Amino acid sequence: MPEWLVDLFARYGYAVVFVGVFLENTGLPVPGETALLAGAALAHFGRLALAWVVVTAVGAAILGDNLGFLIGRRYGRGLIERYGAHVGLTRARLDEFDRFFLRHGGRTIFIARFITGLRVFGALLAGASGLRWPTFLFYNAAGAVAWSIAIAAAGYSLAYSWETLERWIGRSGLIGLAVVAALVGVALLRGRRAHDS
Repeated sequence: MPEWLVDLFARYGYAVVFVGVFLENTGLPVPGETALLAGAALAHFGRLALAWVVVTAVGAAILGDNLGFLIGRRYGRGLIERYGAHVGLTRARLDEFDRFFLRHGGRTIFIARFITGLRVFGALLAGASGLRWPTFLFYNAAGAVAWSIAIAAAGYSLAYSWETLERWIGRSGLIGLAVVAALVGVALLRGRRAHDS
């Protein structure tokens, strides 16, 4: 584990996990997953308590995602409609995305928790799509609990092999992102075909 990360935890403890996970789930590209892995690894060596690392991560993930959802709900739609065409988000594609989210929004939020790129933007997109907040909250909380336990267990178990741990988590996130992208593409194609016929 990098020395700077150990020093950060020595000074601030659980706050490192909370801030990292909270900011990442709010929609900022901050290494929240790395903070959770490191906190769990340090729990293995007795510097932190694993249960508190998990509780801290769950709370930070839920709060961060809810703030991201609120930002997406309040500002996301306007920004997408104004600037989306520059990145290929035309009005027609936005409508398809909305239909997809209305049909699969809860499951998407749960699965996005485990995929690095989607975890950062999932709540913002859910808020912008108009997903109902109670649905979002349920799947968000369930995903936060499952993700925090899984990542903390990996960090705790593989504490002696930090490089392997980082490589494994990064690779699984990329594979997950590719699978989700393929599923979204298939769902959008089916929706377009059904709409055209």
